Amino acid sequence: MPEMTRRPLSARPFDMVYFAFFMMHLPATLLVDLQALYPAHLVPPLIAKIPGFYISMSNDPLIGGAMGLLGKGDQFVWFKTFLLLEALFQIPVFVLGMRGLWKDSRSIYVLLLIYAASTTTTTLPCLSVILTTPLTSGETLAAGIVSISVEQRLLLLSSYIPFFLVPLMMTIDMAVRILRLVNAGVAVSLSQKQK
Repeated sequence: MPEMTRRPLSARPFDMVYFAFFMMHLPATLLVDLQALYPAHLVPPLIAKIPGFYISMSNDPLIGGAMGLLGKGDQFVWFKTFLLLEALFQIPVFVLGMRGLWKDSRSIYVLLLIYAASTTTTTLPCLSVILTTPLTSGETLAAGIVSISVEQRLLLLSSYIPFFLVPLMMTIDMAVRILRLVNAGVAVSLSQKQK
């Protein structure tokens, strides 16, 4: 079989979106999301302020809950588990994914499919939490219930929905790409057996 020539990233619009997504996601993960897992003494003071600023703006019940900035945080063990998955699995995928996409490597498709399906699955409950978090009212404030304003809900949805839609698109795209490669391999195998 002839060697595949590398197509530039600019000639592959979906791959360009995935590459940019990983490039943007990596620092956000390291600087914000994973602070819920880091020992506090290891986080430089300037970086330690980022989640507090983010929470003051968005009142994100997930990040705020996991970090103990909005209540006790023990009800967000499930979310901390997702953050652990992000640390141990997704960060390596960001790096390997960017490298594979840059090189136009078809061998990265399986890893990207696994990542995308996992991320789509774990982001959906996060969206559910945002959609079901009570809207701020006199009653929620008086009762000390974590709540968000309409504006904060829109802000949170605008930041979480891309982390659902891009992986969903990647799941479908990578599944189709892998199916095409499998079908091409089967066709070659069958033609060789007929000779």
